[in-house]
Amino acid sequence: MTEAGGEAVNTYLSEGERALLERARVGIAGAGGLGSNCAMHLVRAGVKRFSIADFDVVSEANLNRQFYFRRQIGLAKTRALAENLRAIEPELDIRWHDGRIDVGNALEVFSGCDVVVEAFDTVDAKKMIIDVFAKTGVPVVAAIGIAGWGRSGEIGLRRAGKRLYVAGDCKTAIGPGSGPQSPRVGIAAAIQANTVISLILGREP
Repeated sequence: MTEAGGEAVNTYLSEGERALLERARVGIAGAGGLGSNCAMHLVRAGVKRFSIADFDVVSEANLNRQFYFRRQIGLAKTRALAENLRAIEPELDIRWHDGRIDVGNALEVFSGCDVVVEAFDTVDAKKMIIDVFAKTGVPVVAAIGIAGWGRSGEIGLRRAGKRLYVAGDCKTAIGPGSGPQSPRVGIAAAIQANTVISLILGREP
């Protein structure tokens, strides 16, 4: 990475690849363990335009797996995440929505996005965002089955539709003795980011 005009430049990418990443807008539906870490990876890869939605605030319980810091407890996750992403790359175009996403506002909140990252906690919310964007042609990169420890090799990427990609093991739900932990959540978030980058660059994930 070198500096040019005050901005970080990823010298491992061609000028054309950098331009594609910088022009793309990525929707982050949920700024928790998946969404915050996925966004962090995307910024480091060269993505500069985001639409981020979450209704929650940073809590102490989030710090075991989410891209936040103790000093940010009590702040809206959207604003805290924007602050952290801009600490990596100041020249970002970030739109945020501090509220719940539903069938009535999802298309508006994520209008203009080239790809949407599904990073919700509940199955109903996951299904909602997938169903909404299935009608638009906008790719969705979701995650299912990321709880617990170990079994890293079981976390992969599955194509579940023409424009739907799912990271995770698709079976390990959050429950007693199987909570969300940073390593597996982080692996899934990195896979989501990797998939988004591939889609933006026109490559098969």
